[in-house]
Order: sequence, then structure tokens, then C-alpha cells
Amino acid sequence: MEVEYHEEYIRNSRGVQLFTCRWLPFSSPKALVFLCHGYGMECSDFMRGCGTRLASYGYAVIGMDYEGHGRSMGARCYIKKFNNIVNDCSNFFKSVCAQEEYRDKKRFLYGESMGGAVALLIHKKDPNVWHGAVLVAPMCKISEKVKPHPVVVNILTKVEEIIPKWKIVPTKDVIDSAFKDPVKREEVRNNKLIYQEKPRLKTALEMLRTSMSLEDSLDKVVIFSTFRSFYFPVTLPFFVLHGEADTVTDPEVSKALYEQASSKDKTIKLYPGMWHALTSGESDSNIEIVFSDIIAWLDKRCVDGNGLSMQPMNHSDHPTIEEFTPIITPPSTGDRQKPQRTRLPANYFCGWAGRRMHHHHHHSSM
Repeated sequence: MEVEYHEEYIRNSRGVQLFTCRWLPFSSPKALVFLCHGYGMECSDFMRGCGTRLASYGYAVIGMDYEGHGRSMGARCYIKKFNNIVNDCSNFFKSVCAQEEYRDKKRFLYGESMGGAVALLIHKKDPNVWHGAVLVAPMCKISEKVKPHPVVVNILTKVEEIIPKWKIVPTKDVIDSAFKDPVKREEVRNNKLIYQEKPRLKTALEMLRTSMSLEDSLDKVVIFSTFRSFYFPVTLPFFVLHGEADTVTDPEVSKALYEQASSKDKTIKLYPGMWHALTSGESDSNIEIVFSDIIAWLDKRCVDGNGLSMQPMNHSDHPTIEEFTPIITPPSTGDRQKPQRTRLPANYFCGWAGRRMHHHHHHSSM
């Protein structure tokens, strides 16, 4: 099935140019699905399989590379404040929801790994905006097998403001631990948009603090501000998926999220023998199983409703929605890795650079 692909650069509230993309069905979409990618990852290449697959089943799929990730500007994979990622995604996603053609559509978050934590925190920011979330191996806790020793963490915390960008955090190779299929693992290694060096000091500590705050109170997730902590219950419908053999994020914490969350509509599925990268690092047949489950969950909530009465999204209803100015000319590369994929000629469609591509339901190469 053919889907339409679009790319656009926007500028966030800090003036940083961010890459965004979307995969659209040619008919009016069933609902909107917003992608939150994992640590060091990106949307246009790495999550293309996810985007095309969901779009081929009738969903409008929208993604954004976080600051410092993929095709976005900023120091490579440097997360100064985790809430910057959350705010950038929330503001951009809501701006899309408020567009004329999408105002009446249901709105779902989709987060993989660290993106699962991003999705949960976006929900905390606006509990009544989102109709549901798909959480694939969410980073509610970083596994002890890849986390630095507490003594090392203590030492690093003492120097984080002095050398925040230094790439010195000792950790095991996450790609080796996450991607089970050796061919797909090599494809990830060859994607130059994916960050594959040691984590920067402040980035690692921000991720650790975020995962610890999520783990400590899964029924009431903590959002830290400068002056105080705000507690919000997890109330949105969600589907959490986890490989039982995951050594990167802890499947036991996904179980705890499922058991403790306040949501009335919650689903969990654990996949025996599967690793961390459920949608991109397993065999084609396993990936097919996972996406079939995700699409079935989304389809049911599009047809049945989920008991949440939400108004259409309008700019006037949400004064915090930022108006993003499209940057038609791609930014100079600066600190950004150059795309390794040749860009095809693009025509502009609804403000988005569009190009058509073909995707079949049975095609599962990521």
C-alpha cells in the first residue's frame, strides 16, 4: 500500500532547528500516532518501518528528532534537561493536533525505550489531551546490567556541571544488547544518524534521574521542576509491550507500571525470548507479531472509543501551543551528522516536503 512521506524543519522555543517527518495514508487517517524515539535514535530512517507500517493501516504517523538527535541540530546526543525533550515534543505534537484536518482525530503517543518515558511525561504535562499510548520496552528503569555502578554515578554527579558534555560514561554496548537479529544489528550500526559513542555525562545522568523518578512512583509519576515536584497519576489508556529477555530496560518495571497505574484501560504483553528492540531487532516473523498486536490495540480504541470525553484540539483552547514556523531550506549541518541517504526531489504539499513511497502489509524489513 502506498503512503505519503513528508519532511520539515521547525524551530523550538530555544531557537534550535528540529527535524520532523510524517507518514500519511492517502485516505483520511483513522487517528494520529506521534512517535517518541529512543536514546541516540532518530525517526526518518530508523523508525521508517514503524511509520510506513502504521500509515499503511490508516494512521497518520508523526515523528520528530529530539534536539541533538538524528537530523536535528544541537550537540550530538546531549540532553541538558530531559524536560526540554518532553516540552519540544508536546508543543510540536499539539500544534499538529490543532491543524484543521486533524482537530477531530484521536491522538495516540507511541514511545520506544527512552521514548516511552518521554511519552509518559508528555501525558503528565497534559493529562486530558491524549487518547492513549503504546509503550514499547519503556525506560521506566534502566537495567542494572547496563547501568554504571552507584560509586561511579556518585563520582560523575559531582563533576556533571564542570564537564557536562564529556563522553566518559562507562556502559556496555547497548546495540549489541538490544538487537537480536545480527543483520538488523549491522543495519543499525551502519546508520550514521544514530549516536554510537559513549554517553555524555549530563545526558546519562538526566536519563538515570528520569528513569528513577518513574520507577519510584509508577502510579504517580514525578515531574521535576526547578522549585518543586509535581505528582500526576498515569490515567491514559496504554498498551505496554516488553521482551522477557530484555537486558536494557527492565520488564519487571513494565509489569509494575501495568499493575500500579490508575488507568482503567491498560494492557500488557510480554514476549518470551525477545530482546529490547521488539519492532526493529527481532526476526521478521517476530516483528510481524508485535506490530499486529499494536495495530489491533489501536484499531479497537479507534472503533470502540475508550470512555474519555475529549474536545477537538484548537489553538484557542490551548494557549500554550506554539506556532511553529516551517524552515523550508534544510539547515546547515553544523554539529549535525550529514544524512547518509540521498534525498529525492520533493514537492511541497500542505507545507510539507512530500514524496511517495510504496509499502506492503507483509513487508517487515526495518
